[in-house]
Amino acid sequence: QVQLVESGGGLVQAGGSLRLSCAASGRTSSTYIMGWFRQAPLGWFRQAPGKEREFVAFINWSGSTTYYADSVKGRFTISRDNAKNTVYLQMNSLKPEDTAVYYCNIHPPTGAGWGQGTQVTVSS
Repeated sequence: QVQLVESGGGLVQAGGSLRLSCAASGRTSSTYIMGWFRQAPLGWFRQAPGKEREFVAFINWSGSTTYYADSVKGRFTISRDNAKNTVYLQMNSLKPEDTAVYYCNIHPPTGAGWGQGTQVTVSS
């Protein structure tokens, strides 16, 4: 089974930047993990306090197709490095309303694919 582990969150002032990472790992061979990751469409999602989890960004298996929620378009960039089994979310011009726990998962997401997430807090 392959797991996705998020990292890179933190506390930042409004207008600042953060880069989140999501790496694939698991109790299986590195060859299997790489093969799984290379074909997986991936997404970033977030959940703010008291709100439902929402979609943030998508990237297809090769990185040639991306799309974003309207709320982050022009500020966030999703990318992936298949050699490192890692997907990234570069977040610029952060706003207090971006405060949330950020998760990665395959897209469309599966219940079993949710990890612990990484907390992003943007202060005003």
